[in-house]
Amino acid sequence: MPATLTLWRPTGPAELALVGDSGWREWPPRLPEQPIFYPVLNEDYAVRIAREWNLPRDGEGHVTRFRVDADFASRYPVRQAGGRTILELWVPAGELAAFNAHLVGPIELVRSFLPEHPEGVVHA
Repeated sequence: MPATLTLWRPTGPAELALVGDSGWREWPPRLPEQPIFYPVLNEDYAVRIAREWNLPRDGEGHVTRFRVDADFASRYPVRQAGGRTILELWVPAGELAAFNAHLVGPIELVRSFLPEHPEGVVHA
């Protein structure tokens, strides 16, 4: 088994449904206005986005966790999107299929923020 990098992705309900439709095996293609797929490098940042951005905008927010082959992921730059711990891996939209091919194991739903549970529900 290759060395892996664990990443998180905050997502709304539409993207989460597409991930589920894939059998939890791949990220859906980006929309034309989304030139970059940017999973994040720490769970706290993903939680903050899901709670503070996805929940108000989409009515719910979710945090997913997944692993990717570390050697493959190293070709993509890590960008700082704010403070020291606000780090994103920037994958060009045109390379998302190749990125998906290097996922190791399923995409996991780890936390959900819902109107009735704005504090978050942790999934086992």
